Amino acid sequence: MLKALQLNSSEARTSEDVFVAESQWMPTGRVFGGQVLGLSIVAASRTTPTDRLIHSLHGYFLRPGDVTFPITISVDRIHDGRSFSTRRTQAYQNGQPIFSCICSFQTHDPGLEHETPAPEGLPGPDELPSDAELLGSSDHPGAEGRTRDPGFEIRRVPGPVYFDVPGERIGHQAVWARAAGPMPDDEVLHRAAIAYASDFTILEPITRPHGVQWTTPGIKLASLDHAMWWHRPARADEWLLYVEESPSAQGGRGLSTGRIYQDGRLVASVAQEGMIRVPQH
Repeated sequence: MLKALQLNSSEARTSEDVFVAESQWMPTGRVFGGQVLGLSIVAASRTTPTDRLIHSLHGYFLRPGDVTFPITISVDRIHDGRSFSTRRTQAYQNGQPIFSCICSFQTHDPGLEHETPAPEGLPGPDELPSDAELLGSSDHPGAEGRTRDPGFEIRRVPGPVYFDVPGERIGHQAVWARAAGPMPDDEVLHRAAIAYASDFTILEPITRPHGVQWTTPGIKLASLDHAMWWHRPARADEWLLYVEESPSAQGGRGLSTGRIYQDGRLVASVAQEGMIRVPQH
């Protein structure tokens, strides 16, 4: 995961800052959306004052990326104010944009504080099996992407939707996640890593109410857009609780929202709409 978020400066010179990264391997052959999210955050952060951290991102996935090609990230320094900085980033492959977003950064300012409390009564991560434990013996092509250097440990409540859909048929689930190993003490990198992880499971609450699993023959899923807000500092290498729900699905699309907690504090919020096409529908 750290390698997937590593950027190199480009020799290209334009009115924008340009960086290059290697695509992370995925069994589907398509670039993982979480990687371009994280790379966009790291790239934009390199162009902002060090006292400003990202607090929001709004982006669109424009084309599927190809893992056999590198990713070029351009950053447009749109605005620097007294407290806020705004950046537009675009990820390219073969000269075509695959992802575009606006990022906003802010200095630390005091102000009003409140938060929605974390849910109670959920099993802890030590009480749940990991993806690696559940999929280690599977020969399904998609399983390799979850067990081959996954970068993050993922544990779901009530369970994963790979081969069946356990629990009630409701558009809600909780996910425990943490980086698979220790990370440097770099707040930018931790925020990028949390964004990276936020794309793993966010569409699953859309399929749960319908009993549709990831291995349904002919199913097609794709992230369309992604919005994220960071509220408080958090470490990606310590357990995060990701509470996800889907308020609506229609027209071949579904919406999911998520709240990310650490030690009972709300550290980030997420919203994503995805394309969901199931053959029998």
